[in-house]
Amino acid sequence: MGPNMYYYPYSEFLKNKYGEKVYKLPVNLPVTCPNRIAGRGCIFCAEPGTGFEAMDAQVPVAEQIIRTKEHISPKYKARLFIAYFQNYTNTFLPPESFRAYVTEAAKIKDIVEIAVSTRPDCITEEYLDILQKVSREHQVEITVELGLQTVNYHTLEKIGRGHTLAAFIDAVLMIRSYGFDICTHVILNLPWDDRSDCLETARVLSALKVNAVKIHSLYVAKNTPLCEAYENGTITLCSKEEYMERLICFLELLDPDMAVERLFSRIPEKDAVFCNWGMSWWKLKDELTKEMERRGTYQGRTYGYLHGAALHTLRDIR
Repeated sequence: MGPNMYYYPYSEFLKNKYGEKVYKLPVNLPVTCPNRIAGRGCIFCAEPGTGFEAMDAQVPVAEQIIRTKEHISPKYKARLFIAYFQNYTNTFLPPESFRAYVTEAAKIKDIVEIAVSTRPDCITEEYLDILQKVSREHQVEITVELGLQTVNYHTLEKIGRGHTLAAFIDAVLMIRSYGFDICTHVILNLPWDDRSDCLETARVLSALKVNAVKIHSLYVAKNTPLCEAYENGTITLCSKEEYMERLICFLELLDPDMAVERLFSRIPEKDAVFCNWGMSWWKLKDELTKEMERRGTYQGRTYGYLHGAALHTLRDIR
């Protein structure tokens, strides 16, 4: 982290990696999720998945990227871009289709990285080999984004994730062997988690040397099983103050070299019955940094629990 930073922002991580600003361009593919084949998927997932801001999946990949790039470039003076295959489970595509889509993106000028969002139980060497070949042939970096949400395996079952913590660890180790960056998605206010679950999630991600984390505050999208539970009072969500406490403690435990890509969720107001306690994400972000400044705290402040921590403590006592 740089001086006067309370956490290591993803924008700074990209600047350090590429020497200048880099922007993500969402790409939507005609794919679904294996978790939806036999049911409704994760209880929080809306029908459009997470691709609220992406174009229709039937628009060719190159067209999606070029049109979005033309919009972003003059607005943010951007020159380098990441093609972000965001929605659903992108490695649930047939391998040859996956290869074609990723290659199409990698060929576009100023694309320096391919980011692929997927599930821990949809990672195999076949897909990683494809990404490795595309990376070498087109000189692009690779990041794999994995949805985990929590390390509490009881909660994983309750939210219908359809995979275990072991599957996540297995996927991380597999991806790491290829040298790709890894970003993990987590939710810090799941109704069945308490603060200790959030803190253990930070510890596990740090121990696994994940490169980046995307932190979400749980929103309640319309027409989801979560929405049904929320509206009939089966579940309750923690207060904003409790979320802030969990978030600060999470950041304090996090490896200071791990980039933080997001702190709060974003969803169009028309698509949700609850999001961010009725506040904008940027106001919450301001509130967070002011509170961290007041406390004199920062990411990694309590990051000292790995690499034989008990032995270090014993030596200090002696």
